[in-house]
Amino acid sequence: MFTLGNLFVLMLLASGCAWLWHNHGLREKALERVKQHCAKLDLELLDGAVALKRIGFVRDANGRRRFARVYNFEFTVTGEQRHPGTVTQFGAHSMQIELAPYPFEIKTQPSAEVIEMDQWRQEHKRWRP
Repeated sequence: MFTLGNLFVLMLLASGCAWLWHNHGLREKALERVKQHCAKLDLELLDGAVALKRIGFVRDANGRRRFARVYNFEFTVTGEQRHPGTVTQFGAHSMQIELAPYPFEIKTQPSAEVIEMDQWRQEHKRWRP
C-alpha cells in the first residue's frame, strides 16, 4: 500500500517529468520561430538548435517584468563566421529575437545597358539651362 510519503514523492516525480516535457515543447516552438526568422532574413541557422541560456524575469514590451526563457543560437551569413543570437520567450510566445551585428550584401539587379555620359547629355539637352 502507498503511504502518504510515497504518494508525495511519486507526485513530485510526476510533476518534474511534466515540467521537463513542457519545457521541451517550448524549446521546439522557439526553434521553429528562429528558423522562420532566419529564413526570412536569408540567414543560415547553425547546428539547427537553440540552447537554454536562462530562466528568469525579463521586461516585456510594456516594461513589466514577466517570467521568461532566454535561448541562445548561432547563425551565419557567409558560412565562414558564426554570429550569436538570442530569442526571448514568454510562455509559448516568442517575444523578441536579437541578432548580433553581421555583414550583409545589398542585392541589386545588374543593369543590362550601360549609357555613356555624353550620349545621356545629348538626349537630355532640354533640361540644361
